[in-house]
Amino acid sequence: MKLVIAVLIAVALMVPLLMVYGLLWDRQQQAETAQASIGQGWGGQQTIGGPVIVIPYRTTETQTVQENGRDVTRTVNSIRNLYLSPQANKADVAIKPEKRKKAIYETVVYESQIAGSADFVLPADIARYGVTREALMLDRAEVRLGISDARGLVDGNSLAVNGTPIALQPGKGLLSTGNSGTFAFIDWTGAAPLKVDYKIGVRGLGDFKLIPRGVDTRWTVKSSWPNPSFGGDFIPNSRSVRSDGFTATYTIPNLALGQAQVLTGDLSPPVNTDYANGPRYADAVEVSAPAANDGTMETSGGTAKAVAISLIEPADLYSQIDRSIKYGFLFIGFTFVAFLMFDIVAGARVAAAEYLLTGVALVLFFVLLLAFAEVIGFTPAYMLASAGIIGLLTFYSAAVLKSWKRARFLAAMLMGLYALLYVLLNLEAYSLLIGSVLMFVALAGVMYMTRNIDWGGLGKKEEALPAA
Repeated sequence: MKLVIAVLIAVALMVPLLMVYGLLWDRQQQAETAQASIGQGWGGQQTIGGPVIVIPYRTTETQTVQENGRDVTRTVNSIRNLYLSPQANKADVAIKPEKRKKAIYETVVYESQIAGSADFVLPADIARYGVTREALMLDRAEVRLGISDARGLVDGNSLAVNGTPIALQPGKGLLSTGNSGTFAFIDWTGAAPLKVDYKIGVRGLGDFKLIPRGVDTRWTVKSSWPNPSFGGDFIPNSRSVRSDGFTATYTIPNLALGQAQVLTGDLSPPVNTDYANGPRYADAVEVSAPAANDGTMETSGGTAKAVAISLIEPADLYSQIDRSIKYGFLFIGFTFVAFLMFDIVAGARVAAAEYLLTGVALVLFFVLLLAFAEVIGFTPAYMLASAGIIGLLTFYSAAVLKSWKRARFLAAMLMGLYALLYVLLNLEAYSLLIGSVLMFVALAGVMYMTRNIDWGGLGKKEEALPAA
């Protein structure tokens, strides 16, 4: 009967554990809201594309319309844009991290400085791309830099063409950055190569993405942040991650990009890749999106690819607490088994209410852990919460079990469990292996200790005790 009661109470305690999950989710949502609030004044996730030379060109299109029930064919003159990617694009990127707080919530923001040089050449065989040289309106050519959140731009941005500084203008970015960014008018005949030197400073939050464009793209990214995450469509050719920061270099040829140097449609924003599930990219489609006031139209000629760098925390406290709650049933189970052994084997009588109060204390540990971790960090919070619960249950079990010796045994068991859980939380790769082996050992120990108990006659002995 006692075994059944202990099991029922343990199952019932899964309900407050699930409520702690709900509390964790709510606090995590509040933290994300606070991070978004910081980003509103600082700058959001940044995606940088370009530089790209955009040249309007005249084209003639044939349209068929219906008039008075008859098909009528018309010839329409229109202006579209040609996108010329650089022959070579080299840039040095420096990312300066900074921690910002709002109330008790903290997030990592950054300020990136990009200094690069791009070489442009108008192909002699440009007619192969469906545009004649005579149709190009080179007097209206522009250099465009895409910046997904232009609010994050800082002072000191500059652009020079063949060594001559040119004023940057707001707006007219690239389709791959949501048509957000900056541009400059250039005077180019297309007869000689064009060299563009650029410096861009931008603040952001979350991922920092770079979109490669051109025949040969080479980036060197440096930061003082010791815990980067490299993602996106291309990984670094080489990287060095140290305690004082990281350095990563990228070399991306256009054969890997799968993009021509000359496009008659701009690239649409990159898609978040998931190499484990399903397709990664949509097919190239023509999508019209007005981006200028000069009568031209921006069209999509495919999907851009990007590299992504994230400045992550080495261990997110919410994910650690989430994982620790998953082990909650083990704490309840082991503690109840200890009480049951003292009850059945040693003869200490433990009431159902005492099982329940002990279980509630074990669940309360996770609430204390969450509350303290948001203020003082995970490790100090873990030590404080576990010490409080161990001390509480030690004093309580001494009264319930009528023995300080038994209470000390229970305290030692709880200290071992909490120490084990902390180790498992920091050994992600082997946590399942270690946890399953230790559970097997614990089960074997319980089976050994109870090997001589007559479970079938246990209820009859309890009924005979009052009569005696």
